Amino acid sequence: MQTRCCLLPLLLIAACGTTSETYDTPQVTDTAAAVFTIGAGKPVDPLPGEKHLRNVRQLTFDGENAEAYWSNDGTRLVFQRKSSAQDADQIYVLDLRTGDTERISTGTGRTTCAYFTKGDRRILFASTHHTGDAPPVVKLTGRGYQWAVHREYDIFSTDVHGGDMRQLTATPGYDAEATLCPQTGQVVFTSVRDGDLELYTMNDDGSDVRRVTNRRGYDGGAFFSHDGRKLVLRSAFPQSDKEADEDTQLLGQQIVRPSHMEITVCNRDGSDFHQVTKNGAANFAPYWLPDDKRIIFSSNFRGMEKMRETGDHTQARNFDLFLVNEDGSGIEQVTTCPEFDSFPMFSPDGRRIAFASNRYGAKPGDTNIFVAEWVD
Repeated sequence: MQTRCCLLPLLLIAACGTTSETYDTPQVTDTAAAVFTIGAGKPVDPLPGEKHLRNVRQLTFDGENAEAYWSNDGTRLVFQRKSSAQDADQIYVLDLRTGDTERISTGTGRTTCAYFTKGDRRILFASTHHTGDAPPVVKLTGRGYQWAVHREYDIFSTDVHGGDMRQLTATPGYDAEATLCPQTGQVVFTSVRDGDLELYTMNDDGSDVRRVTNRRGYDGGAFFSHDGRKLVLRSAFPQSDKEADEDTQLLGQQIVRPSHMEITVCNRDGSDFHQVTKNGAANFAPYWLPDDKRIIFSSNFRGMEKMRETGDHTQARNFDLFLVNEDGSGIEQVTTCPEFDSFPMFSPDGRRIAFASNRYGAKPGDTNIFVAEWVD
């Protein structure tokens, strides 16, 4: 599958949110959602060395499935899927209690990056359906690891069954990767509206857009901390001015190179931006652990190490999940699939984790959604 940019599959300057905003400390409670039984999918074995994962269940069984994100009540996942019968990804909601799956996007165009709003009344996602029924195509150069950032993407909101469609962004160029603050309901998203891929915030009706980051190179894929005070994101760090210039030229062709992306953190207004990982590899899909002090993310840095040792370039395709403290210390490998593991997200109560993986695929290249109990 193509690894998405929110994909598939964020930085800094001045203000979003006001000094009058207050944030609660998240509490884990024994709600009905926390203790319900998952009936969707089937149990599968964890892989050797995956001590943090228990009672793993496979939820999808064919095609390319990714970016499965929890509802606020912890009983559903919204995700993007492309089967062999589809031309491009569409957005689906999976009921974890029953396994029932419902498409909530239009079935036309191309979609990505869906997320439940606060209260689970609506769902945000990016789509190109308003520009034509056919999914847009970006011709990648074929040189190195690349993502397409379609200029046709805008962010839409629907009810949880796909009705009452509302368009939230309408500026020229890429608008996608929307996620929400669990405390305030504010949206953070990635946009090229000012000429580079930067982070912005807005209300969940599309109003009050504010720029968060302002540095050269891609910043995106952001998630709020559970207390709403910080953002964790992925940021491009070109290795030279020449590489930065090349990245700018590629962005004009709607292409991003994620080969040198690092995990970064900033306050919700973009202040105190700082780098977490410094391994020079492709690091993305970060998410906060429930303590808001550690981060789980996907990276191929171990694969890159093996590639340099053996000369086997296929090792660079091996992405696993890792834990790291916000200061960059305490790196720990979580998954051991020899291909692709990514897009982790903890359930609202912190007891479970959803992620995407190439493990147990019906055919090479299949990516499926899994859920497991988290063992800390």
